Amino acid sequence: MLRDPPEHRSVDDLLSFGVVNLDKPPGPSAHQVTGWVRDMADVDRAAHSGTLDPKVTGCLPTLLGDATRMAQVFLEGSKEYVSVLELHGPAPADIDSTVAEFESKLYQKPPRKSAVSRRLRVREVYDLDLLEVKDRQALLRIRCESGTYIRKLCHDLGLALGTGGHMGHLRRTATDPFDDADLVTLHDLADALAFAEEGDESWLRDVVSPAERALSHLPSVTIANSAAREVANGAPVYAPGVFDVDADASRGDLVACFTDDGSAVCLGELVGDADADAGEVVSLEAVLV
Repeated sequence: MLRDPPEHRSVDDLLSFGVVNLDKPPGPSAHQVTGWVRDMADVDRAAHSGTLDPKVTGCLPTLLGDATRMAQVFLEGSKEYVSVLELHGPAPADIDSTVAEFESKLYQKPPRKSAVSRRLRVREVYDLDLLEVKDRQALLRIRCESGTYIRKLCHDLGLALGTGGHMGHLRRTATDPFDDADLVTLHDLADALAFAEEGDESWLRDVVSPAERALSHLPSVTIANSAAREVANGAPVYAPGVFDVDADASRGDLVACFTDDGSAVCLGELVGDADADAGEVVSLEAVLV
């Protein structure tokens, strides 16, 4: 059964296919926070947008209910952080030029405490800005590929600067397509849920967004309702059922498919030509209906 358009959903439907742009507090792990959100919203599942260490704060978009099927979308976009680099000696005069050299593709091996395999891999730092230097501290803004280890970046920066260094405070300020402009605290969510139980849904609708918001950075494909019903039964998206494909979408891209009223249907790989008379256009990766 297809969902109602995002703007017409009941609160129950919103909670069963929604996303909260959560401001993770210091102390608990991302996993613990996600469990609290699941229990508070009284849904069967919740998933976060990428692990943050217990001391790290900031942007942790959290998917609710059936929206957890789309968790892979957070691997597609970039992430942004503000970090304090704690130097082990006075900042050298060439700190600006040395920091600029790290705005590139970097080899990284995950830290020993990491939950993933410690194999050498490449991650790209798109932007690395030195915001301020004071005493033995440097304030950095980092926009990077998903999976970049900021702790390792700070360690390597310290070595390159000749002083040694480690990561101090870290805050994530963005996870595509979310940023820190409208973060929601756990207290905000708890209060919004309480008001909704008393009949005032307005705050909850501000705090919990339709899950489609988490797909806004992906190329989109608009399909017919009849095609969406076939997808719900496990069929891929065929050319006759496609209305439109984003002009910037290329074969091999992860795309999000929607009905023409904006309701998400599936995620998949763009594999064919939407203008063809027949043939597969989107190969399914996750069914969202």
